[in-house]
Amino acid sequence: MGRSTAETAPEYLSLTAEPVREHLAAATQLETFLTGAGTLTLDQRMLLVDQALVLLEQNYVHLPLKISMHAVNPVQRLRLIRRQLEQQTAATMPPEWIFHAEMSKVFHSVRDLHTNYQLPAPFAGRIAFLPFLVEETTDGPEPRFLITRVVQGFSAPAFAPGVEVTHWSGVPIEQAVELNAARFAGGNAAARRSRGVESLTVRSLSAHLPPFEEWVTVSYIGTDGVARELRENWQIVENRPSAAGPAGEASLVLGLDHESEEVSRAKVMLFVPHVIEQQLAVDAGRSPDIAAGETASTMPEVFTARTVQTPSGTFGHIRIHTFHVPDAGAFVEEFVRLIGELPQNGLIVDVRGNGGGSVWASELTLQTLTPRRITPEPFQFINTPLNLRICRSNPRLRPWVTSMEQSVETGATFSAALPLTPEDLANQIGQQYFGPVVLITNARCYSATDMFAAGFQDHAIGTVLGTDDNTGAGGANVWEQGQFMEDFPVASSPYLPLPNGAGMRVAIRRSLRVGERAGTPLEDLGVVPDERHRMTRRDLLEGNVDLMARAGELLRARPVRELTIADVTRADGSLRLSLKTANVDRVDVYLDRRPRTSVDIPDGRADVTVPGAGAATSVRVDGFALGELVASSSRRL
Repeated sequence: MGRSTAETAPEYLSLTAEPVREHLAAATQLETFLTGAGTLTLDQRMLLVDQALVLLEQNYVHLPLKISMHAVNPVQRLRLIRRQLEQQTAATMPPEWIFHAEMSKVFHSVRDLHTNYQLPAPFAGRIAFLPFLVEETTDGPEPRFLITRVVQGFSAPAFAPGVEVTHWSGVPIEQAVELNAARFAGGNAAARRSRGVESLTVRSLSAHLPPFEEWVTVSYIGTDGVARELRENWQIVENRPSAAGPAGEASLVLGLDHESEEVSRAKVMLFVPHVIEQQLAVDAGRSPDIAAGETASTMPEVFTARTVQTPSGTFGHIRIHTFHVPDAGAFVEEFVRLIGELPQNGLIVDVRGNGGGSVWASELTLQTLTPRRITPEPFQFINTPLNLRICRSNPRLRPWVTSMEQSVETGATFSAALPLTPEDLANQIGQQYFGPVVLITNARCYSATDMFAAGFQDHAIGTVLGTDDNTGAGGANVWEQGQFMEDFPVASSPYLPLPNGAGMRVAIRRSLRVGERAGTPLEDLGVVPDERHRMTRRDLLEGNVDLMARAGELLRARPVRELTIADVTRADGSLRLSLKTANVDRVDVYLDRRPRTSVDIPDGRADVTVPGAGAATSVRVDGFALGELVASSSRRL
């Protein structure tokens, strides 16, 4: 994900997928892993509770919403845990996993994947997994759950992708999913269910306790049609290292579900290790091996770009796996390059399972798909004395200070709403793709990806096609507990280092939508798609074939535009523009952002002369169809 693998990857990822298989083969069974786990002292437990109280009571932007919406009181629960600890001794305190379970319950109660309690060593950086993946299809009268991927080298009688799971450790599979979903955070029903399915077989131990059961019994209908059972132990293994994310000022504009990012890395290691080989090839300056129809990317863990054949025609499909990149500008440049090499008659942008990352990367990408001016989402702090001190301590946060100071008089709950992404940057390069665009979402789209989907919908870029009823509904900027100490050294700071590699994260600024839904929070609500597609068996097992067909239908129903400045010449103080157009009947020309002329034009090629061009340094041409802005192209002169 935009990092130097040679510098950061452990040895088992340094060559090919074979060392990955060896690494997985050396995984530890759950019972063995838990032996001797847990070294926190009573004082360290108290410290963790005290730091959680600071974050939730003084920094957590969604606290009023969560108390009302989910009928919880996480602050009071932490106070009760603190009181219980005061009554314990080193001899009487319960096992560490019980303490972690109580802390996890508090953070999970707010159903906010930005706001996490991260377990310390030995849990940090490890995953629990079963050697197969379960996914849900909902195209029939009842949901069905299929095995869709199997770790290479694993085998069981008549067990392969496509077999249907009927029971999970003796519980009917749908009921098991619902019970699982209740344990994992998710701001809406669709998000909880999606995570309930995913966590059946892959879990981050940084975000959750290990499974309660040492093994699961999977009841399934085998490839031979016979009902069978498989008993499989949970395995524990070190996860792949996190990619380098934004640093410096960019780290303060992060919108990321860290659990999803960890699970995504684990899935690559478990089920698609060839992606690791592609990244290693890129890092070594070699051309990566890609599938037929794919376009090679310099960021193979970030993008997958390909041409797809559908009954409605041939279109471009670009999967954005993550926005968690160190350089938002490089991200947008690679996105523009890739979509430029795909068919120009229609584009499918697919962000399913994208847990977010850089808010800048997310919002800067929107401009490339629309002629409309992008309005970045505004963000608010919750007004507390500590947040005010933090904003005063850092010049980058000064714009929020005045409104926070006024809240002492007005009693306002939240600060002014101001964007994280500079509006000029969000419109600096403008539209780069002129065909119709469809955005595919699901309930595991989160944070910066929620913001991307919201911006796509709020600016009417195209149709949002969802495979779930909502996106994951993460509407905030997230900071780590350590950032409060490092970036905001306020006097008498209440923040202290956490023991044994433990961590905490909190939603610090909430985001609001723009356009027709201006002022509506994203948190818990998410983005409701314009069109709904129910994932079919063919989708799960044959490369999303029905989903691509539905997206193709939506693209075919919309016109393909073109507005290209093919040539620019100067003569006698005038500017002569040679334009290539399609489905555009009028153009307005701007020089150095000032309107200069408006001309009705035919489809095809047209020449437009702009008198009095003088020393103009830039030109922008806006194209209209029946009075509606439909395309825009610009060039430096």
